[in-house]
Amino acid sequence: MAGAFQAPGEAAGDDDNAFTYDEAAVPVGSVVRVDSEDQDGRTTITLDATGLAPSRDFGVHVHTLPCGPQPSDSGPHYQNDPDPAATPDAPSTDPAYANPQNEIWLDITTDENGAAQASTTVDWEFRDDEANSVVLHAQHTMTGPGEAGMAGDRLACIDTDF
Repeated sequence: MAGAFQAPGEAAGDDDNAFTYDEAAVPVGSVVRVDSEDQDGRTTITLDATGLAPSRDFGVHVHTLPCGPQPSDSGPHYQNDPDPAATPDAPSTDPAYANPQNEIWLDITTDENGAAQASTTVDWEFRDDEANSVVLHAQHTMTGPGEAGMAGDRLACIDTDF
């Protein structure tokens, strides 16, 4: 799945959504391509980005809901083993659940041209219809107790068919 980011409210047609909520960090027209491959109970996710703000950190995660005009529309991070203490208003920050083995973390730092690539492989496959988007966050992902999985504001979102 690849998409050029647009501002919420711009005509999207029948295509999947790719919204920027911060045009300085994720300019309109910047592109993110997300590829997913399942094999033998494992999943590999690869991200290629172009046109983002140069020399900048981003946290990148798979989220449960499709993108929408509001940054929060994409819901919480997808977790292979969901944190039983998490709620829609208080997503998981427990490192036992919010970690790169239980979630998809594709943190990137763009080069001087605003390009970046990342890839990760996990030992599980997505459950049907429970992973629907990829969100770019304002900073690399934190790992400590009470902040695990947090990566700052949601800057952009792209619907992805996993």
